[in-house]
Order: sequence, then structure tokens, then C-alpha cells
Amino acid sequence: MSNALAIAGVTATLEYFLNLVFNNPSAVLGSVTISAQAPDIVQTSLGSSSNAQLRVNLFLHQVSQNAAWRNMGFPSLAGDGSTPLRNPPLALDLHYLLTAYGSEDTQAEALLGYAILMLHENAILPRSQIRAALTNLPSTNPFSTNPLSNPLSTSGLADQIEMIKITPATLGREEMAWIWTALKADYRPTYAFQASVVLIQPQLPTSVGLPVLSRSISAQAGPPAQLLEIQPPNNQLTAAPGDTVTVTGQSLSGATQVSLVNSRLGIQWPPFAPATVTNSAITFVVPDEPATLPAGVYSLTILFTSGGAVVGSTNSLPMPLAPAILASPTPTGTANASGTLVSLSCKPQALPNQSVTLILGSTSAAATEFEAATAALSFQFPTLASGSYLARLRVDGVESPVGVNWTPTPPGPPVFTGPFVKI
Repeated sequence: MSNALAIAGVTATLEYFLNLVFNNPSAVLGSVTISAQAPDIVQTSLGSSSNAQLRVNLFLHQVSQNAAWRNMGFPSLAGDGSTPLRNPPLALDLHYLLTAYGSEDTQAEALLGYAILMLHENAILPRSQIRAALTNLPSTNPFSTNPLSNPLSTSGLADQIEMIKITPATLGREEMAWIWTALKADYRPTYAFQASVVLIQPQLPTSVGLPVLSRSISAQAGPPAQLLEIQPPNNQLTAAPGDTVTVTGQSLSGATQVSLVNSRLGIQWPPFAPATVTNSAITFVVPDEPATLPAGVYSLTILFTSGGAVVGSTNSLPMPLAPAILASPTPTGTANASGTLVSLSCKPQALPNQSVTLILGSTSAAATEFEAATAALSFQFPTLASGSYLARLRVDGVESPVGVNWTPTPPGPPVFTGPFVKI
């Protein structure tokens, strides 16, 4: 595959071949300058003299993605959300304008004729010619003074899977007029063509599985291992650090590890052993690591291992890991010039790239900006009336649990027991 210098490599190769056409002992037009500049720059350098030097200019006016290669493969990441598994090439089509400049009758037409014939005869650029062109750039004018003439030989253009093909492009009068108007230059005889396809290979390292040294295949009767439901404690919808969580499923006997992954935050928690395992249920304690296991939605997977290697796994279920509002120090709300400022401590720590919101009763406010992981948060509310407000801390869409008394005395409807923030 090619690297990021491939686009410049195509232009330099075409420019090199045009030099061979016009600047050789058998050329009938005399000295011709070959360039690859914007038309307005060329026009400024030529001026309006009647004996201006003959010139053929190659201008890359558009780069587009190649339709055939666009869906060959999509980028993909490993379960940690950061390690690339596949780096598909960037496939590009290059759109050029070939323009001839001459000061006498028929000169521009002759220049254009020779140039177009060269492109027609070399509709597919052979790898050997691309390699020879890019290797000889440093010793050929006008490349001898170009600092890119040496690096272009390392572009890999000659070694990519697809060969470079030259095809004519049809531009209508309106499109051609629009292009030249945008270029702020006077129109000159021009031939439009396309060079396709340039395949630029991303240089990011990818993760590849190790080769299989031996195969151990066994048949096991019964349904495959599968997770069906996650049951946090106390009839809550979310689990907090330190909670014991029950996961129901089928064919879970022999499970050895619990895996928690948060792709958005790039967290892949080290797999840990469950507390109990039966064929239909597994229980485990959510790790209580405030500094390294933040709140959010995790993917829960149960693993089967043998000899330290993973030999099987279940499906994944989303497990919301909730934050908790700490009672000490006591959450406080104080009046200030902007309304009411509420301060509290939470567990686990919140990260700067997380969405953090506090809900008091039915009013919510986002956390004031912070630049590092912290357990101390502040929220600026509009002016709130004095009283106690049921508080819910929401981190990445996961709300902190609230206490509920389901059987109050005297008997009545369930009532919330906290946490509360007193204003």
C-alpha cells in the first residue's frame, strides 16, 4: 500500500513523463516548462508578454473517495474501544486539469495534443515506470530543487495493489466555467482527466490473534452458555460499587471470570472471579475502586477459562454502574449571586469527559467544569427555595440509587428516605 505521499507521487510521476515528452532532442516545440501549480500562480508568473515561455501545467483540483473501494472494509476496534483490529485503506480518485499556455497561434493546441497523447498511450501507469520516475526525480528539472524529490521515492505508489489508471473526465461548460472562476485565472485550453485509484494504508498498529498451536474440540449436549438478566440488589435498576449482583442465565456451570468493559471510556477491567456459580445463576461483588472504575454503562460478559486461557464466553449484557452520593461530608446548598450552589462528594470519582448532572426534586443542573478525576462536585442551580430535596446524581446517563421505605408507619404509600440535600 501507499503512504501519505502517494497523492504527491502521482502528480510528480505525471509531471516527470510530461518532461520526457516535451524536453527531448526530437521535440519540435523547443523549450517547454512543465509545472504543477495553481492556474492563478501560473498566470502571474507568465505575465502578458507576447513571447512568454511555452508551458504545460498539471493542476489537482479535486480529490474524492473511490466508490468501488469505499465499502471494501470498515474500521473496527477491539473490545477495549481503542485497539484497531482493521485499518482499511483510504481509496482516492485524483481529478486533474491539464492546461497548455502558448503565446503564438496553434502553440497551445500543439502542447495539448502531445500531452493528451501521452496520457492516452499510458492509460495504465506500469509499476516499473512509476518506480523509475520517482527514483530519478532528484536529478531532473524542475525537481532537482524540490525538497520532496527524495522522499517521494518512498511513497510506495508503485507497490500498491491497484495500478494507477488514467481516464478522461467530461466537464460541462458550466462546471468548467465555475472551476476557472473559482481559480481566479483566465481560461486556457484544458483537458480534464482522472487518476485512479490511490490506496493509502493507515500506519496504526493493529491487534492480531496468535496462531493456533493445537485444537481441542468437544461436543457438549445442551444449550450454549447465555446470560438472560442482571439483577442488582434492593430492587434497584443499577448496581453501585460494593453491591452483590446476580446474573441469571443458562449453562453457566464452569464459569470462572467476570468481565466488565466500558468502550466509551476505554476501560477494560481485569476479569475477576465470581462469588458463586450455578448452572442458572452467578453472583459477584462489583469492585469498589473509586479512582479507577468510574460510573457508567459497562458490558458484562462471563468467561470460561482453562489453564489461564479463555476457552469460551457468554453474550454481553449492559450493566449500569451507578454513582453514590456520600453522606459525609454532608451535601450542602448555599445561596450565591447566581442562585444556589450545591456541593457534594460522590463515589466513584467522576472523569472530566463524563456527563455529570445533579437532580434536586425535579430541577437539574450540570456539574461545574473540572479538569481531573474528582469526588468533589459542585452544581450551580437557579435560586431554590429553602427545604430538603431528594438528590439523584446522574453520570453518563446512570443515576445514583435512592432509598425507599416500602412499608411506612403508619401504613401508607412508599416514601423516599434519601439522600436529601438541605437548602
